[in-house]
Amino acid sequence: MKQVKSHFEEEAEIFDDLIRTLIPGYEDMIESMILALPFHQKEKINVLDLGCGTGNISLEVKERFPNAKITSVDMAKNMIKMAKYKLASYNDIEFIIADVRDLEFEDEFDAVVSSLALHHLHPPEKKPYYRRIKRFLKKGGVFYNADNILGSSPYLNQLYIEKWIEFMLKSHTQEEINSVWLPKHREEDFPAPLMDHVHFLEEVGFKQVDVVWKNYMYGVYGGKK
Repeated sequence: MKQVKSHFEEEAEIFDDLIRTLIPGYEDMIESMILALPFHQKEKINVLDLGCGTGNISLEVKERFPNAKITSVDMAKNMIKMAKYKLASYNDIEFIIADVRDLEFEDEFDAVVSSLALHHLHPPEKKPYYRRIKRFLKKGGVFYNADNILGSSPYLNQLYIEKWIEFMLKSHTQEEINSVWLPKHREEDFPAPLMDHVHFLEEVGFKQVDVVWKNYMYGVYGGKK
């Protein structure tokens, strides 16, 4: 995680532009996660944003649910700095600089959301962390994650990588992809097969588990406590 944190500290100022050149369908992915939150737009909901980065998800939550109170968490102080700037017009957002693995809440949130963060957890950490997220939620609360995933076969995983490279080539050179983005993916990302995530959520007690969006190696999935 230290290496991941270092990269996020360095990339904070260019993150918003960069992410759209690295993640195919980024806007659709985020929109699908926000639309999956089953609340009336004027409800006063309490939301936890895990790995908030520069605040894109928190901003989308506030735009759809203006009465939401949000706790935005990221381990990179430069990301939090950018998020505070982006969300400066709101006075009901709490920012916390912390590793998401160190958080402790109990029955506190109506929704927990995360984008492009939890794939940094090592495989043995994933299912236990979903159990912890369930503790964070109030009864009836929901969790949705937009993240990097694996397919269910070596063939699909190779296809996913090929389609990802094809997308990145629209904005990056092959040399940069080979020297920067593929090594970062191999060294810092620990995605799991999408169906593993579904099973993990069901096994720790989430209900109505579903996949609401998918584009090759990226997907949005979650469920209800």
